[in-house]
Amino acid sequence: MAEVAAEKMKAAVWTGTKSIELDEVPKPTITAPKDAIVHITHCTICGSDLHMYDGSMNKVMEKGLIMGHEAIGIVEEVGPEVNNLKVGDRVIILPVIACGECFYCKRKEFSLCDKTNPSEELEQMYGHRLSGIFGYSLATGGYPGDQAEYCRVPNADLTCVKAPKDVAAKKLVALADVTPTAWHGCELAEVGEGDVVGVWGCGAVGLSIQRLAKLRGAKKVYAVDKDANRLEIAKSFGMIPVNVNDHSNPADYILSVEPHGLDRGIEASGFRSTNSAAHATMRALGVEGDSSDTVSAVIKATRKGGNIALIGDFFFNTNNFPIGMLMEKAITLRGGQLYAEKYFPYLLDLVVEGKYDPSFVFTHEDKFENIAQSYDAFFNHKVPGGMKVCLATAFGRSQE
Repeated sequence: MAEVAAEKMKAAVWTGTKSIELDEVPKPTITAPKDAIVHITHCTICGSDLHMYDGSMNKVMEKGLIMGHEAIGIVEEVGPEVNNLKVGDRVIILPVIACGECFYCKRKEFSLCDKTNPSEELEQMYGHRLSGIFGYSLATGGYPGDQAEYCRVPNADLTCVKAPKDVAAKKLVALADVTPTAWHGCELAEVGEGDVVGVWGCGAVGLSIQRLAKLRGAKKVYAVDKDANRLEIAKSFGMIPVNVNDHSNPADYILSVEPHGLDRGIEASGFRSTNSAAHATMRALGVEGDSSDTVSAVIKATRKGGNIALIGDFFFNTNNFPIGMLMEKAITLRGGQLYAEKYFPYLLDLVVEGKYDPSFVFTHEDKFENIAQSYDAFFNHKVPGGMKVCLATAFGRSQE
């Protein structure tokens, strides 16, 4: 008897440094009883995808890995132990794959899940494994991502959020990762009523942190970046822009206008953010993997006894870290990947009720079939409008 050929789908696959290709790959199937297959309608590229695109994580990449961890779609099939979803449901696929049962999941610290990431290399690097993440290297489990026409979603009852069919796609895609990551930053920094907040980075996540900080009652929010266009966007939302190009030491500038210091400082520009020649040289020579330039500035600008959150995806090591200043100022420093599942349905309700619109992060729309060109544009800061692109699959376009 002849074998039945596997169904195919289009997917964005990693083929090397600065090389993403749209390829035909086998369509995923149910492999565990808690799985669901989601027919993707819309997806996007995350700033953290660029860590893999630019070669920073080549050691933990594998040719052919399907990229992506920000997408929405329609449930096409469910496993026998999926209880909360049915075929035809519209869902947001969260980036973090958690078991829901381990010590960390029971504490709602889902990105610290013990059971969904088999990476021994990560355990050796950090002493522990973290959760699995869609399309985000072998270090996070090697799970195929959702920059594809279909995605297999493990533990679908936990990993998918059911969404109304009348909410605009861009709002829901922004809820997959950007908004919960931004909320996570505010939570880690404990942003509250009357706070003076500083956010380093005015990309999609940084701007979202700024807006959500205001929503949580922050009195003032300083937006720190070197991109004039993004700083203008921050200013249009009522933030106080600080252009790094105009202030060689943004911490000193902030302290000159806020002598008390920031109550909460949040780093959302990432490990590739380097201002000093020293760190640029050390990175180039391979004697450090991350840079502490922005972290040092955040620590200096934050008041004694204040809180700092690291959101900008640090992975490796850094030199010249101001541990003395951190310790002596009694600052609380926290970081970590988002506890995505913890923040729903609250964040979805905020959007559905019209209290927050996260879709501002998308300044361009395109067809999913153009994703390779979209990676190039995103990496080279050439996305129209300067922010993120929302990509619609052929199936997604047919639903509009």
